[in-house]
Amino acid sequence: MTAAAATIAPPSGLLMALEMRAIHELGAFVGALPLLRLAPRGDGHPVLVLPGLLASDRSTVPLRRFLKGKGYQVHGWQQGSNFGLRSGVEERMVAQVKELADRYSRKVSLVGWSLGGLYARQLAKVLPDEVRGVISLGSPFSGSPRATNAWRVYEFVSGHIAEEDEEHLSGHLAEPPPTPSTAIFSRTDGVCAWQVCREPEESNFAENIEITGASHCGLGHHPAVVYAVADRLAQPEGQWKKFNRSGWRALVYPDPDRQV
Repeated sequence: MTAAAATIAPPSGLLMALEMRAIHELGAFVGALPLLRLAPRGDGHPVLVLPGLLASDRSTVPLRRFLKGKGYQVHGWQQGSNFGLRSGVEERMVAQVKELADRYSRKVSLVGWSLGGLYARQLAKVLPDEVRGVISLGSPFSGSPRATNAWRVYEFVSGHIAEEDEEHLSGHLAEPPPTPSTAIFSRTDGVCAWQVCREPEESNFAENIEITGASHCGLGHHPAVVYAVADRLAQPEGQWKKFNRSGWRALVYPDPDRQV
């Protein structure tokens, strides 16, 4: 971690208070379903969706149902509420990815929301032969846990020191996985500083997608996020290309590298 990354402050109290708009983002998702049906269909490969801190598979139901309708074999993590890397959590996730890869004889795509995205990145490092790609939604992998408004909650419910858990699974969180990786973030995230939710440097297999005006708690069902996830998952295996922001998409997805 660089010195600059270590000094990034968490989002302001105002942005944290505005997380209530996640309810309206769910309504926008429902209203946008006719347009979201235009998103590309998938090839039927398995997708594992991992929830954020304190959340369970119920939080990812809208996204999982949508992806199922696009032809994927979609699964929740099936471990109840996410209370961090407590005893057995890591082992059960590894076993689940292996089981899904064996069941479908296909590599597994991982979609992780917030803390779930940290898990997804590390699982891809542990299981590169079983993981097809990773999509993280507002996941603070490239900076200090203290650049979030959730680190105290994490330490309380997990019983772990947040910084120490960076080394769980496989290596430092900021290191990109050996598979295609998409980091989706919003500069109006009220829980995690957006600067630590994106790849510090994009590469041929790593990219950032910014969502305008989204809350952290609404990322899993924000219409623009859902479309981007479907677009990324629909790419043929072995033919991954960066997200195309040309045409109408430039109006919805701003340049993630712009200076403000």
